[in-house]
Formats: sequence, C-alpha cells, structure tokens
Amino acid sequence: MATDYDTPRTADLEDAPEQSLEALKARRADAAADLGDEVDPFETELDLPGADLSGEELNLRVLPRQADEFTCTSCYLVHHRSQLVDERRMICRDCAA
Repeated sequence: MATDYDTPRTADLEDAPEQSLEALKARRADAAADLGDEVDPFETELDLPGADLSGEELNLRVLPRQADEFTCTSCYLVHHRSQLVDERRMICRDCAA
C-alpha cells in the first residue's frame, strides 16, 4: 500500500494513555540506570595483558616544514607542492575534491 507523506498527520490523543509527569520521570530514570549496569563482554577481551604504557616516553624527531611542502588550510596536513591545487587558498588535492 502506498503512503502519501504529504498529507497532514493526525495525532490520536484520545487513544494514547495519559501518564503523569512523575511516571514519565521515573521511567526515564530507570532507563538511565540500566545503561551503566551491563558490562560488555567484548570489552574484557580487548584488554591486552601488560599493555600499560603509562611509564613509556615517545621520542620522535619532528622536522620543520620543508621548502617544497605546504600546509593545507582545510585539513592542516603538510603536503608536497605537487598536491597543491589552489595556490591562493592553499588547498590540497584531497580537500579540493
């Protein structure tokens, strides 16, 4: 059966059961309390033993932007000049697409 989505909708307020504000708040609180009780079984499987890297320090040499590179003003990534599409706006090929 085809449905005409342009016709005005009629709300059947007489058919809907009336609920008090307190009942709606209680149902909302019950639903919110149920969200945090369940533990995802896949979450425990993803924990890697000995994966605590809080004491590790990352040493990485960062090079400044070279003469043949530019920083895209849209994605803020450094690209080679061959990726430059709009020199006035300094947009890379990926962002221009």
